[in-house]
Amino acid sequence: MNKKKSNLDELTILGKPAKPSKKLEAFPNEYRDRYYVITIETDEFTCLCPVTGQPDFADITVEYVPDEKVVESKSLKLYYWSYRNQGIFHEEVVNKILDDLVKALDPHWCKVIGVFNARGGLGITVETEHTKTPDAVPEFF
Repeated sequence: MNKKKSNLDELTILGKPAKPSKKLEAFPNEYRDRYYVITIETDEFTCLCPVTGQPDFADITVEYVPDEKVVESKSLKLYYWSYRNQGIFHEEVVNKILDDLVKALDPHWCKVIGVFNARGGLGITVETEHTKTPDAVPEFF
């Protein structure tokens, strides 16, 4: 009996034990004929200050218009988890997340927003974006 290849055959993280990973996985976008926005939010992102080692907490929002691929959410969760014990500045981590998503997905458009909790009386928000297809940028942005 021949096993039909599934769109999910290339996913290696989904359904397996969870552990931090820098590997972002994706599956085929079944609606490549239209532009649509996917928004993924978390209020559980953590990393460490690279100087003091103190924890930093943030809300991270990813908005993107997919092209050929859509990010698999469990891999994104484990990707975020991989920063938990990493010392990295806010500006660097938000830009790194964008770079890694663009590398994994090659989206028409992607924006990453990191809203970091105040420490020492200062809150920091970092926004960065990538545009491959100008016509795909949502009009409301």
